[in-house]
Amino acid sequence: MVKVESFEVPEDLYFSKDFEWIKIEGDKIRMGITDYAQKALREIVYAELPCVGTEVKQGEPYGTVESVKAVSDLVAAISGTIEEINDEVQSKPETLNEDPYLKGWLLIVKPSNLEAELVNLMDFNKAVEWHKAQTQSK
Repeated sequence: MVKVESFEVPEDLYFSKDFEWIKIEGDKIRMGITDYAQKALREIVYAELPCVGTEVKQGEPYGTVESVKAVSDLVAAISGTIEEINDEVQSKPETLNEDPYLKGWLLIVKPSNLEAELVNLMDFNKAVEWHKAQTQSK
């Protein structure tokens, strides 16, 4: 894990420019929002996630998170079928602020086109550079 200013960037993930991360776990992926996103939103008070079995498409909204500051779309980092949602995030949305990379994951997805879509995501090194650019443009 590396810190870019106050933002954590873990090494074993891929990142989208929509502030989502994925972790490849065998033939599935785990998806969530980045530390940068949760800190920008501040106090998250509500999360709306789709149902198991729903199809998500890379680059398209699939749910929302609401903070005391704003309502933001959750944008899929990878296309596929939702196999599991994190019920804890819906009942205790502050989990996203407390632990966005472990307890605060959002979805487990069976990807439909992982290899082709990974090229649209940032690996660790690109993500570190991108986070640096984000912090400099603030």
